[in-house]
Formats: sequence, C-alpha cells, structure tokens
Amino acid sequence: MSVSKNKLDVGKGISALLGNITSEVESFNTNKQTNLAKSDALNGTISRIAIEDITPNPKQPRRDFNETALQELAASIKQHDIIQPITVIKLANNKFQLISGERRWRASKIAGLKNIPAYVRTADVQAQIELALLENLQREDLNAIEIALSYKLLIDEVNLSHDEVAERMNKERSTVTNYLRLLKLPPSIQTAVRNATISMGHARAITGVEHIEQQLYIYNEVVNKSLSVRQTEALIKDFQTKKASKPTTDLAKGALPPAFKRIQDDISSALSTKVFMQRGKNGKGKLEIEFYSDNDLERIMAVIGV
Repeated sequence: MSVSKNKLDVGKGISALLGNITSEVESFNTNKQTNLAKSDALNGTISRIAIEDITPNPKQPRRDFNETALQELAASIKQHDIIQPITVIKLANNKFQLISGERRWRASKIAGLKNIPAYVRTADVQAQIELALLENLQREDLNAIEIALSYKLLIDEVNLSHDEVAERMNKERSTVTNYLRLLKLPPSIQTAVRNATISMGHARAITGVEHIEQQLYIYNEVVNKSLSVRQTEALIKDFQTKKASKPTTDLAKGALPPAFKRIQDDISSALSTKVFMQRGKNGKGKLEIEFYSDNDLERIMAVIGV
C-alpha cells in the first residue's frame, strides 16, 4: 500500500507534519503482526496498539458518525482487518491520542479487535491540532459545518489567519470566509446543514440575512416549500426589499437585563420570528411578535397553540 503524493501535498504545513510515510506503510504490510513495544522507539513507526490505550482527539471537528456505515465497516474489518493504519500521538503512561482514523477506531471496537495498526507520531500541542485538522480536512465526507469548525480551530488554536488557512487548504480566501460565516447561523440551521436537510448553498444564502429571527423564517420557508437555492436567493431579495420599504414599528428599545434578553431570544428562536420585549422597573412590560405574511401568522399561531 502507498500513500498518494496528492494526499501528502494538501497544504504547505501538511508535508512537514506528516513526512513521507510511504515506506513505513509498506513496511507495515510486511510486518503486520508487530507487537507494541512500550518505549520511545515507537515514535515514527507503525505498530499494533491496544484499542483501550487509544483515546479520541477532543479537537476532532467531526461529530457525526453514521451508525449503519460503522456497522458495515466493522463487518469488513472483522473479515479483512484494518487496511489503512490510524494515526496517533504518544501520550504519557503509554497512552495514545487519535490524530486521524476515528471512524476506523470506532468500527474496530465494534468488530471486537483488541489492537489496531497505528502510525505513531510525536507532536507538540499546536502541531498536533494542526495535523489532526489538516488530516481530517482531506476527507471527502465531511459536512460543511465540520469543515467550518476545522477552519475556525485552525484560526483559534493554531493562530492562523484566514489567508494562511486558505493557503494550506489550497482554497480561495473567500471560500474559507464563506464556510466560517455558517458558524454564525442559529444552531437549528447548522444542524440542518449537518443532516443535509438543506445544502451549503441554502445556508450560505441565509447568512446574507441580518437578524436571527429572519434567518429562521427564511429557513422554515426553504424546508416547508422545498425551495431550491436560486428560489431561496429570490425569496431573500424580495424579503429584504419589503423590509426596507416597511416603516419601523418596533417598541421603544430599552436595554433588557441579560436574563430577560435570553428569554426574548429563546421566544424568538422558538417562534422563528422577531420578538421584542419591553420591561419596566415595576415588572410590567410588552411583548411584540413580528410576522411576515398571513401564512407566517398562521404558522406562529399553530406553534403557540392558538
């Protein structure tokens, strides 16, 4: 088995971090039954490591693992063993942390394997994070939110700029920025992207809407009416045109205490529309619920059970 040049050449940082592992992977295939020697000699080698000694990477951006796919992979592993080693770093007390290959590690546990082939690396914390993220970003099955989280971690944890992330991933800077904007969407919309309820194209269009309650309204329209990306963009354009021509009727905006601001935001999220709360010092106040059409009013009434 060999690792293609393209896989090792994803970004400037990845080659230096991974090195040339081709010869070591080939060596693994001829020494598959190598047992784990608990020593520093493991660094930079491929060995079989006890599954119970491996822990997942807390910085792993991937959170979604299809159970059916895992079961299918487990069945294959049970019959053929692991074909591609996972990558780990050595921790204290002869423990190891995953850099890449969590899906294979999970499936191996399901298959009942006691140990698993792993490429053992040494890395400081920052290099470890960058290595894990760049490894995972090479996968083709990450959803848009997982990619966005990976980019954000590269920026926050590895202290890379947007331009540096784009350079490492061989992407346009605007592409990186568009992914990062997805993380500003409400959790329900991010979940819909993760679950492929809506596409990244839909979500990217929704990021052009300013307020959360308006984003939620557009999202509900997309889902309920099965709108295409182009129809979504047209809806947003029409929506923004109407909003611009509509006179402002909001209640006088007084600052709410944090606890009541959270209540206002929770109601807005639950109703998928703009909600404005006004509260006086005596405890009295007003609650304004905005709707954008007769159908939207009916939807809100159904939500609150009227």
